[in-house]
Amino acid sequence: QVQLVESGGGLVQAGGSLRVSCAASGGPFSNYAMGWFRQAPGKEREFVAGVSKSGGSTYYADSVKGRFTISRDNAKNTVYLQMNSLKPEDTVVYYCAASRKNFARFSFDYDYWGQGTQVTVSS
Repeated sequence: QVQLVESGGGLVQAGGSLRVSCAASGGPFSNYAMGWFRQAPGKEREFVAGVSKSGGSTYYADSVKGRFTISRDNAKNTVYLQMNSLKPEDTVVYYCAASRKNFARFSFDYDYWGQGTQVTVSS
């Protein structure tokens, strides 16, 4: 059983940057591709970014491409999401997730989820 704990959310002004982290425990971290999703109240969970098991491949939603960067440190069992040029519409709860598949864009491909961290971007 893999446990995921996000941290680093908070309040930032539009145009600013924030890095959220997700620490994993309970399983071989490098056995899982990792992803970040986000969800606004009343809306479906949206894929943001994913990284392969080795960290060699990354992929992004069009809405964040060029602004967000996902990375992982397998030695620290941690995945990161660096968010730059933040916009008010990026204000949502961000979730990290772990998948046994090497490439996963859909929430149903993910096996474990964190509790989420709130990111608020003020205009």
